[in-house]
Amino acid sequence: MRQDRGAVPRVGRSAVPEVTWWGHATATIEDSGVRVLTDPLFTRRLAHLRRRSGALPPPGAARADLVLVSHLHADHLHPASLAGLAPGTRLVVPAGARAAVPGLRRVAAARGLRVTEVVPGDVLEAGAADGAGTVTVRAVRAAHDGRRLPYGPHRSPALGYVVRGTVRTYFAGDTGLFDGMAEAVGPCEVALLPVGGWGPFLGSGHLNPRRAAEAVALLAPASAVPVHYGTYWPIGLDAVRPHEFHSPGEEFARQVALLAPEVTVHRLGHGESVRPVVAR
Repeated sequence: MRQDRGAVPRVGRSAVPEVTWWGHATATIEDSGVRVLTDPLFTRRLAHLRRRSGALPPPGAARADLVLVSHLHADHLHPASLAGLAPGTRLVVPAGARAAVPGLRRVAAARGLRVTEVVPGDVLEAGAADGAGTVTVRAVRAAHDGRRLPYGPHRSPALGYVVRGTVRTYFAGDTGLFDGMAEAVGPCEVALLPVGGWGPFLGSGHLNPRRAAEAVALLAPASAVPVHYGTYWPIGLDAVRPHEFHSPGEEFARQVALLAPEVTVHRLGHGESVRPVVAR
């Protein structure tokens, strides 16, 4: 396993595949001139969580040709963050999202967002606003509770997405390991995988560093980027299992070295970018 600790922060458009991690599950994937933003969360505080690491992303982080939302939990579908998108931005969400989240309906109407609801297997095409290029996006299954609330009438699937331009980049959202994962995701050169959470304990439907490394071994990408760790932490729990906040990225790299040593891990700091290794 080769490990890349990060690169100089970047926010410009690039025709070369590039990944920028803004914190938590928020990342920009640039491929074929198209900027794809995942699960935007641009806030210092969310309910009982506060941002404990990394500055808030700059305004340029909200620039996107396409925005992907993996599921309806408030740290992934955050209407106040979506309000920072440019008018008319295309937004892809799990089926049922508009019915389940009134805030999404209000923001979409106010900003003129073009909302598309999808289920696993759906494929769509998106282009850059300046016509520079196009990518295709395929929604894939995630093993996670995708509902906005633990109880209620609205059910919505949790999703991952495979973005295909010059390479195939898998954004997992929140997921656990599941039977048939490699077949569901398909071939990919780059994988963005959650390796932690926002509290001292991870429940079912999540990947910890070891399980995320097992996912890497199954998926066999050329590069892996750990996300969903080291950003938000519950107020008042600073001293409770702090290693669960600080160490998942490093531990993920260690586990990948054991289980899939041919894969390069790009462990980014907040706001850092990398042009991942895409071939072995």
